[in-house]
Amino acid sequence: MKITIEKKSPDTQGRQALMLTRNFGSVIDETGKRKKKRRRQSLDLFVYQNPKDKNQREHNKSVNSLAENIRAKALVDYANNKHCFEDLEKQKASFFEFMESIIVEKEKTDSASNCSIWVSSLIHLRRFHPLPELKFEDINAELLNSFKQYLQTSAKTKSDTLLSSNTASSYFNKIRAALNLAYQQGIIRRNPVQEVKSIKIIQNKRNYLTDEELKRLVNAECRYDVLKKAFLFSCLTGIRWSDIQKFTWIDLCKLDDGHRIVFNHKKTKHLQYLDLPEEAVALLGSKQEGKERLFKGLKYSAYVNVALSQWMLRAGITKHITFHCARHTFAVRMLTHGIDIYTVSKLLGHSELKTTQVYADIIEHKRKEAMNSLPSIN
Repeated sequence: MKITIEKKSPDTQGRQALMLTRNFGSVIDETGKRKKKRRRQSLDLFVYQNPKDKNQREHNKSVNSLAENIRAKALVDYANNKHCFEDLEKQKASFFEFMESIIVEKEKTDSASNCSIWVSSLIHLRRFHPLPELKFEDINAELLNSFKQYLQTSAKTKSDTLLSSNTASSYFNKIRAALNLAYQQGIIRRNPVQEVKSIKIIQNKRNYLTDEELKRLVNAECRYDVLKKAFLFSCLTGIRWSDIQKFTWIDLCKLDDGHRIVFNHKKTKHLQYLDLPEEAVALLGSKQEGKERLFKGLKYSAYVNVALSQWMLRAGITKHITFHCARHTFAVRMLTHGIDIYTVSKLLGHSELKTTQVYADIIEHKRKEAMNSLPSIN
């Protein structure tokens, strides 16, 4: 809309009344002619068409300035009303649909595991909210706190168990992230996330094997030879089960100074290059056909988990060790033997350094060594 000041035709004394005109464009009427849409408002002001003396010129100057101020205020009022209308329309938009649009974009760039957290957080939000739709205008600190409590006390997994505190925290953080994005995009003017605390993450204990325990494992018998080789391979490389079990001989490259595996990281979806230590290469045995898996016959099952536990016991290890503990073992061994945390983070394929920092915190002897390294004060 355009707002202007118009002057009417002069009267017998040469005075022109001023009008505030709001122009709304034009339309085509029934006859096919274009007709302007406008609304005029009298300002109860006038100017002289041809001022004859100083007083009339001063009058015109003062009135024109006043009329321009009125026009400027009308423009501001229109802009405020327009923004207010737009805000009301945005507030009535669906938050569920907004979350779904985020998930679609995440599926293009993020890892499958991260996308699954977004999907699960939306599923739980739908279960929590009693109505089929949730609008932005319905989301406030009270609703977020109620959803937070639901995740911590009522929400359940597919196996009908309560969510862990870390899982609840992950789901709640996705809703917070979506609202933060809505705030950045101007969909909401006030962000309720700022009034609600996140769910505190409880750091779970990470079991790992020492160098001495690894040596005992090498010498202990395992029911499935392929499991033994794959587990030790993970201890030496830090590669996850999900990646190890799909490797083929095509992924293994022979270099002048050793061997390298090139693969698409299943979790991050990024291409990763990993140079293998000779001990890890030795576990692979003789080269097979290109499409053959490096660890042929390796499958996840309850029998495999039992065999893993029995293998640990034969080696005199009573810790609760899962296959993923091999990855923990690799990280701790690297840090223990002086490899910097940035390099370890890259080898593990972590997207954030703080994820790797967890392993640094469990190296007890390093902390003791640091405390004992200070010079005596006596």
